[in-house]
Amino acid sequence: MNRDFRIFFYVAILTLSLIWIYFSRIPVEATSESGKMAPHTGFLAPEISLLDTHGNEIKLTELRGRPVIVNFWATWCPPCRAEMPAMQRVEMDYADEEVIILAVNSTNQDSLPAVTQFIDEFGISFPVVLDTQGIAANTYQVSSLPTTFFIERDGMISDVVIGGPMAEALLKSRIDRMLKRTP
Repeated sequence: MNRDFRIFFYVAILTLSLIWIYFSRIPVEATSESGKMAPHTGFLAPEISLLDTHGNEIKLTELRGRPVIVNFWATWCPPCRAEMPAMQRVEMDYADEEVIILAVNSTNQDSLPAVTQFIDEFGISFPVVLDTQGIAANTYQVSSLPTTFFIERDGMISDVVIGGPMAEALLKSRIDRMLKRTP
């Protein structure tokens, strides 16, 4: 191949690649199949209302005024299991700050006996609510476990972490940011 042809070839490939990227991109304002925008940073956290393991209803909107960490998880999920001890330590460390950890178990993919055994095994003291029909996971468009939403006192989502396990240092840095301890 001569030099001019190679240059033309590479320019053509680059041009086609850029065209492909442009037309296949997902716009920021993209919505889900249900027509609802996926909850993300800077948006108001959608309401969820679920029963905890004792049968008490917990509504996310009733927790306004306090920083809330909403963690979607399951007992069979290795990263979920790995991050729970850090969450328990963080919950205890920030108890005076009224930070709430709300563990949303994907009970539609899990079982209540496994959840109660998990709570006992890890000594979980924060609220664990049961998403028995997957409605909360659907509302938050959770596609992998664990997925964690950090929600400010005013109900706005300040951060989303998909996957895990999250280290205790990461949890603390996000909480400190919500408590305005860091810039």
